[in-house]
Amino acid sequence: MYRVRTIVHVHPWHSAARLSVRFNSTSSKYTAVTHPEDTSSVPKDISNTLARHSKHVLNTYARPPIILSHGKGSWIYDTSHRKYLDFSSGIAVNALGHGDEQLVKIMNEQASKLIHSSNVFHNEWAGELAELVINLTKRDGGLGWASGTQVSSSSEPTSGAKVFLANSGTEANEGALKFARKVGKDRWAKANGISPADYTNPAYLSSPKTKIVAFDNAFHGRSMGSLSVTSNPKYQAPFAPLIPGVEIGAYNDIEALERLITEDTCGVIVEPVQGEGGVHTASTDFLRALRKRCDAVDAVLIFDEIQCGLYRSGTLWAHSLLPIDCHPDIVTMAKPIANGFPLGAILTRDAIAESMTIGSHGTTFGGSPIAARLAHHVLSRLSDPSFISSVNRSASHLSGRLSRLPTYFPTLLHPYVRGKGLILGLPFKNESHPGVLTKMARERGVLLLTAGQDAVRFVPSLNVNLEEIDFAVDVIESALGVMEKA
Repeated sequence: MYRVRTIVHVHPWHSAARLSVRFNSTSSKYTAVTHPEDTSSVPKDISNTLARHSKHVLNTYARPPIILSHGKGSWIYDTSHRKYLDFSSGIAVNALGHGDEQLVKIMNEQASKLIHSSNVFHNEWAGELAELVINLTKRDGGLGWASGTQVSSSSEPTSGAKVFLANSGTEANEGALKFARKVGKDRWAKANGISPADYTNPAYLSSPKTKIVAFDNAFHGRSMGSLSVTSNPKYQAPFAPLIPGVEIGAYNDIEALERLITEDTCGVIVEPVQGEGGVHTASTDFLRALRKRCDAVDAVLIFDEIQCGLYRSGTLWAHSLLPIDCHPDIVTMAKPIANGFPLGAILTRDAIAESMTIGSHGTTFGGSPIAARLAHHVLSRLSDPSFISSVNRSASHLSGRLSRLPTYFPTLLHPYVRGKGLILGLPFKNESHPGVLTKMARERGVLLLTAGQDAVRFVPSLNVNLEEIDFAVDVIESALGVMEKA
């Protein structure tokens, strides 16, 4: 199928756009399978290794028959020396791609000095990282601070913020839910003349302010608390009963909030941009209504920005540029913060942090010297204005390319692209097709993810370049062309 397309390429090293008109059959350029996965094509040494591993590794993932070995930038290689463009980036983790030389150097330096010391003692880097997270939030906006374009003395929070360093996104969300429960009980106790310090008081223990609200299509993790606010039956059902007191509402449904969030609600958790659940974006009006309703009942508002935060949406936080009456009390983060080294964090206003006293929460590995130093380096680079501009330039190019696909393949695709920045979703009319496309793309050298019931998710490294974006979308066009003819 031949299509005439006019494409504007804007390269970071050019001072102006280069306009090129391409007369080609892009949708059939990559129709041939170059990375086959059928049984007869998998090398015997690979199949033997996978068979041996399967005897020892708990089988909770449906993985393709490839073994990844190394990577460089946005590219990753398997043990058969096949090269893939990684548009999954470790599920939105590898912000700086693979094999980053500066990161490797810092990892080696810190590993030779101190890897782990526990939170019984201070280390050199945990406090530095916490300070950087807070200062960037003040600079770029979020958690009650307006962005640099909106700053005024009247918009500043009345207090500061604190950071708790954890091991993962799930653990960050688990901690945030604990924070909300503790704050809820403390606030209820004060309102009823009970000292929050007297946590053995039967009245304190029986506080009704324990309900947590989450939303459909959410994904907050797989531990029992975070799983309880992840409203997907396929994840929840085998582990029921989950923690009590969780209510699930409809995402972006403003009218339901008054009934959903009550005086007994201690916390509300929401993703400003849902990742796993289908790359849906919360409306500004919805987030504003959430903030207003939480204030009305004295509940803690938690934004899970584990996948959409830390510049993936084009700004530090997905809510950074929103009016401050849409901002949360707590932000959770993880994925890209240390470019693949496990680390998560909870950023919270001081008004919330006051309830979390010594001994109320902890972690053995969270905020280790090596994790904190790596994260400090990664976040310093991601927050550079020139890097942010590059992210937004790439995001604009990717969004522009993807937005044309529904016009080329209207029988396959819905007429829109979801998401923002470099977290985008391409929704299909047939819910079986996202899995088909991801497999076809992988067999042509591009790694993609599905999202929710109907979408393919695009979360490349934040330093992906325009040529790599063009290759990925050309492969997708080719695959869609084959699917259209099937």
